[in-house]
Amino acid sequence: MSEMSSSPSASARISLATDESHFSLASLNSTVSQDEFFRNVREHSELVLKRMQEYLQNEKLCDVILIAGIDGKRIPAHRLVLSASSAYFSAMFTGQLRESQQEEITLQEVSGEALQLLIQYCYTGSIELREDTVETLLATACLLQLSTIVNACCTFLARQLHPSNCLGFSLFAEQQGCTALLKIASAYTCQHFMQVWKNQEFFQLDSFQLSNLLMSDDLNVPNEQEVFHALMAWIQFDPDNRKKFIPDLLALVRLPLLQPSFIVDHVEALCGANECQQLVMEAFKWHLIPGRRSQISTQRTRPRKSTIGKLLAVGGMDGHKGAISIESYEPRLEKWTLLKNMPARRLQFGVAVMDDKLIIVGGRDGLKTLNTVECFDLTAMTWGSIVPPMGTPRHGLGVAFLEGPLYAVGGHDGWSYLATVERWDPASRTWNYVAPMASMRSTAGVAVLGSRLYVIGGRDGSVCHRTVECYDPHTNRWTLRAPMNKRRGGVGVGVLNGFLYALGGHDCPASNPAVYRTETVERYDPTTDTWTLIASLSVGRDAIGVSVIGDWLIAVGGYDGNQYLKTVEQYDTESNEWQQIAPVNYSRAGACVVAIPNNVATPGTVPIAAAAASSSMALAPVNASPSTTNTTYRGGAGSSRIGNNYYYRRQFRIFDYYV
Repeated sequence: MSEMSSSPSASARISLATDESHFSLASLNSTVSQDEFFRNVREHSELVLKRMQEYLQNEKLCDVILIAGIDGKRIPAHRLVLSASSAYFSAMFTGQLRESQQEEITLQEVSGEALQLLIQYCYTGSIELREDTVETLLATACLLQLSTIVNACCTFLARQLHPSNCLGFSLFAEQQGCTALLKIASAYTCQHFMQVWKNQEFFQLDSFQLSNLLMSDDLNVPNEQEVFHALMAWIQFDPDNRKKFIPDLLALVRLPLLQPSFIVDHVEALCGANECQQLVMEAFKWHLIPGRRSQISTQRTRPRKSTIGKLLAVGGMDGHKGAISIESYEPRLEKWTLLKNMPARRLQFGVAVMDDKLIIVGGRDGLKTLNTVECFDLTAMTWGSIVPPMGTPRHGLGVAFLEGPLYAVGGHDGWSYLATVERWDPASRTWNYVAPMASMRSTAGVAVLGSRLYVIGGRDGSVCHRTVECYDPHTNRWTLRAPMNKRRGGVGVGVLNGFLYALGGHDCPASNPAVYRTETVERYDPTTDTWTLIASLSVGRDAIGVSVIGDWLIAVGGYDGNQYLKTVEQYDTESNEWQQIAPVNYSRAGACVVAIPNNVATPGTVPIAAAAASSSMALAPVNASPSTTNTTYRGGAGSSRIGNNYYYRRQFRIFDYYV
């Protein structure tokens, strides 16, 4: 009975075991997996760091002792932690260096306090930055290649920069090989140069350090006179030992950009040495023979970025209703920002600058062609009207100041293309017609060169022109000049160093399906009456806003046949090359681009995000040459040259895209 009673129990146990094994295997083979991936990185990292920090504090498992070379302080540590934190220690402990086998390692020229703080950072990821220790900490972090600490120290020091200490920071960064801080401190020094040169650090510079500073294009000065004054102050600080450096250092002051009277009154007295006399003669030649400037130009004839003023890009077409924004470009900062909006929509107008006034002439409002003239006060940032309306409504016109009066050339009156020309006299405040051109022209380039008004290209109802006409205000006559190599409607025109430049354009009316937009650029030499093809733009387009600032020809926006462009290109006459610079914020074709000098104190610009985007059509700028009055005239969307303390009349151009 006992055997019989026990047998079923054993059998049951065997069966149950078999069933459980079967059930377990079935679960493992189930298509519904219960596996999961566990992550606890943050807590794990904190726990490991905390444990390593405890080992360090209790000097457990430490396998190396670092000794500070300056004060002999001994700091135990773990090779693994140091190697994982620092590229310097990684190379030391994982390579074939002698230190990889040493238990004690001396780090020469290292402070014990700074070394201990940085070792603590390797274990904790935190460190305290203080004004009294940050420089030592930065130098040690540079040695140990702790890039995060280097960047943190640079950021900390950058907040401490002041005109009284920025030169010292620059020298310290250079000595430590800290390129980030050197770049920040150098930029700060250039930005605040007017305050920097009046502080003690400036007078402690040696001649080599001073020469590196004076040769910079980025010095933020209103004119070149300030650079000369800074140099003289440095020499007078220790005249007996520093007079010998005058020839070399004076060569870094851009004397041709000083007023001739300033050179006579202040510079000539220094020039006993032959080298200085040559510098003065170079400056006088620059002023006396403007027609040869392209032949005698040097680095000293190139204005610094801060002295050449600003560019304004006014209006333009943008594929919508036309832009009403005015953008401002500051070359030293290499950025465009919103300056102001126009009060109402106005397309295909002309722009010129008179003193601190931006004059907007003609155009169309979308319904009708206008003869009105608006004025924007660049100092007060207000709109008004100080010029009476023209006799003829015009859009697609070109405008320019020539020896005082403002000329409005050609265009379209809403019904027909125009050959007529009007002139506004600021003295009599009246518009009068002068001799008409030989051809009707709209979207032509208008420029002033050698006391003559030039009209280049453009188009009428049937063809685009390659002809060029020249107006003499003293005889009231137009004469033909050598034609361009290509037909160019919607052409951009600029004047630089005694030459005329014609940029882009289309070869037949824009309504023609076979229209071709060219990337070619031509240069006109008035002494030989010839046009020469030079380096081309990056892409073919018309309706380019053109201006001159410093020694650069600037091409803004345009239309390539498919889209309105933000592209801005800069032409270097010495290298015969175009290069792209900061684009405008809004796509623009036919924008009026004009340069304004530093003595026009425009208030701070508005952040670009605050502006509403739109666009208009416009024309190109002109610069004013010295006139018999005290008024400075410049014209808008072609070329305008702004130097240090002198202005030259340049070209002006206008684009009429639709008519």
